Amino acid sequence: MQGDGRPVSARAIRDGDAWAADRPSPLALPLLIGLALLSAALVVYAAGNWALGVGFGAAVLAAAALLSWYRRLYPPQTAVGEVVPDWTVARAAADASSMAIAVTDRAGRLVCASDLFGEWFPGYPTPPHITGDAALSDSLAGAARAAWRDGEARVEGIVQGALRLDATLCRTGRSEDYLLWRFSPVRQPSALDDVHRLLTGEAGRQLGEAGIMAVMIGGEGRIRAANGAFLLRAAGRIDANITGRDFAAHMRVDDKARLFLAREEAGGIPLRLLQVPLKRAAQPAGAQSGAQDGPMLLLLIDEPAGSAGGTSALSYIETLLSLLPFGLAMADRDGRVLFLNKAFSRAAGLKIEEKPSYPGDLVVREDQAAVADAVRRFAVGPQMSGDVAVRMRSQPDEPIALSLAGVRGLGEAAVLLSLKDNSEESKLKRQVAQATKMQAIGQLAGGVAHDFNNILTAIIGHCDLMLMRHTPGDSDYDDIQQIKSNSNRAAGLTRQLLAFSRQQTLRPQILQLPDIVADVSNLLKRLLGESVKLEVSHGRNLGAVRADPGQLEQVIVNLAVNARDAMPEGGTLNIQTYGVPAAKVREMRSDILPPADYTAVRVSDTGLGIPPDILSKIFEPFFTTKELGKGTGLGLSTVYGIVKQSGGFIFAESELGRGASFVIYLPVYQGADAAQAAQPKAPVRRTETWGTGTVLLVEDEDMVRAVAERALTRQGYKVLTANDGEQGLEVLGGDEKIDLLISDVVMPNMDGPSMVARARATHPDLPVLFMSGYAEEQLRKSIDIANVAFLPKPFSVSQLAEAARDALAMRPAAE
Repeated sequence: MQGDGRPVSARAIRDGDAWAADRPSPLALPLLIGLALLSAALVVYAAGNWALGVGFGAAVLAAAALLSWYRRLYPPQTAVGEVVPDWTVARAAADASSMAIAVTDRAGRLVCASDLFGEWFPGYPTPPHITGDAALSDSLAGAARAAWRDGEARVEGIVQGALRLDATLCRTGRSEDYLLWRFSPVRQPSALDDVHRLLTGEAGRQLGEAGIMAVMIGGEGRIRAANGAFLLRAAGRIDANITGRDFAAHMRVDDKARLFLAREEAGGIPLRLLQVPLKRAAQPAGAQSGAQDGPMLLLLIDEPAGSAGGTSALSYIETLLSLLPFGLAMADRDGRVLFLNKAFSRAAGLKIEEKPSYPGDLVVREDQAAVADAVRRFAVGPQMSGDVAVRMRSQPDEPIALSLAGVRGLGEAAVLLSLKDNSEESKLKRQVAQATKMQAIGQLAGGVAHDFNNILTAIIGHCDLMLMRHTPGDSDYDDIQQIKSNSNRAAGLTRQLLAFSRQQTLRPQILQLPDIVADVSNLLKRLLGESVKLEVSHGRNLGAVRADPGQLEQVIVNLAVNARDAMPEGGTLNIQTYGVPAAKVREMRSDILPPADYTAVRVSDTGLGIPPDILSKIFEPFFTTKELGKGTGLGLSTVYGIVKQSGGFIFAESELGRGASFVIYLPVYQGADAAQAAQPKAPVRRTETWGTGTVLLVEDEDMVRAVAERALTRQGYKVLTANDGEQGLEVLGGDEKIDLLISDVVMPNMDGPSMVARARATHPDLPVLFMSGYAEEQLRKSIDIANVAFLPKPFSVSQLAEAARDALAMRPAAE
């Protein structure tokens, strides 16, 4: 045990000194009387009055007596009441626990730790730095701050070697100036635990009263648990301890192959034995194993004289199976279902009191033959067990494992069937599959949008060049304008695809959600029309968030338009903002939303609602329930991408006929500039885009390079071109002086950032303008080079000219 507390003896000595200091000294009374006499003499000498002197001396004695009496009634608390931590007591309490325990003080020092803490974390490291994992240290440090603030915190899933631990932190001490760390191992529940509790608890006692002896043994044949009925008959005492002993040592078999308890010799009653496999060793799919491969539950029942035992034993077994917490059923050799417990009915999706005739009635038609064949195989021959993958009628899309085991000696019962209730597991699988599908679609959408942006760049650029040669009123002017307008609409679709794939360019700012809702409210009133009523409410003390205000406005507009379309006969659209503290997030117990402080916005309507089978698909791109030509299917996918790229989460809730709600959680910004308000946009200053100088244009797409070259040439620049980075370096190394380098980012052979990095060795002050169909944030690591600008595709001729002008303005002034 590590600790810096003082020993108990030090406290005893200190308390003794304090008590001695409070006791009156033997010389105190004579000194007090002398002092009173001296005071009386001085008064008589000064006043010449004996009565006055005697009264003054008596008053001094009375005051001293009162003071002494007060000190005895109320002794000083500063020394006696002080408590010094006795870490030896803490050591005894900590070592008696199965948890690793440590105590740190306000300064972050380790003042106490148990021996188990030193075994699990060698060297007694000081929390939160208990391992070399930086992410774990950050997580524990955040939990420590939460514990100092809230009084307690918890971190789950700490991996230390072969251990998996949960950490619980709490603030403690008389002055709450210590932090208690408790590390406890995570123990996964299993069917063995359930059976162990059943045998040693009230259910085991009830089985014994019904005449059923129950024993759980391991794969090696040793007893792990038994109910009282077996202990009493096998060992002679209901409180006997036979755990770890060989089960076979308590049994005997006579010359007629009948089974008896070894303790009951000649007068014993023959027993029937039922074996229920609890767990089998890991095997390849479809393989069969003997019933003795793993732990199992053994049931022993007296066989009445003169009977086959089938009907009597079966009634006992049915009583037992009805008490078990896992789904079990029995079938005869012909495959007819004899019995099934409630857990089996629940896992199979059956109604109350509903009983199928055959196990095949529970599965889809395609799997009925396989189930019937498996029942016949396990009903005859040696006792075996195995699994069959089937699809239940209640859940035809989710294959599950139906476990079968052959049983003997139970009359008509020949096969034991087990079915696991895996509804939660299936739900998690669907969520993982949905997330994987969304990620794959996002990657595909981002790639398509990037390639499409190159094509749109060429179309829009050529339209701009053609418009320079035509004036309004020309026969071709309107057609060119129409082509450019449609191209811009296509560019808007690519931006939505990039938003869904989280690859669009964002300009995040620190802002308040109520401000965004207020800015867009006037627009919403016009979009919703007169039949839809808009209601807006805001919470108090909302934390600031960091996001792109323009993109958030698009999110709210898209959700509002969808809500309007869901209310064809009118209704109410409610937009609400409110704060969600970390404590409330923990109470929600969400598997997706991590505990943190959030600012949320809820957009709800009173419309038709969303059917459950559609709710899981609404965020997929191009999925729409609207009529042909009335929607692209990118509205909600755009919302999903913007929220995710902003670090937030979005959830949809709906009930048919009662409307739908979309809740967006954005994390509260915790930076040093969190209180800084969003800066107003500076007015755009239009200047001349005509320029001079030599521009090196590096682009691997011929159509983009051609239109960019023509656009820059018309603006007065001399343009040199290259197909990739290697050719660009060759041109840059020539005799021509380059004033500006314009390059695509992603190119074959050598990409733009690699070319610029090598070019800066010889041209350190050369301004660079990168252009790409990917988002700037996605390329930020590769283009994180000084003195560079970025132009997203698709762009128009005027946008290219303005970007080139601004990039040239970054050149340092000539000396």
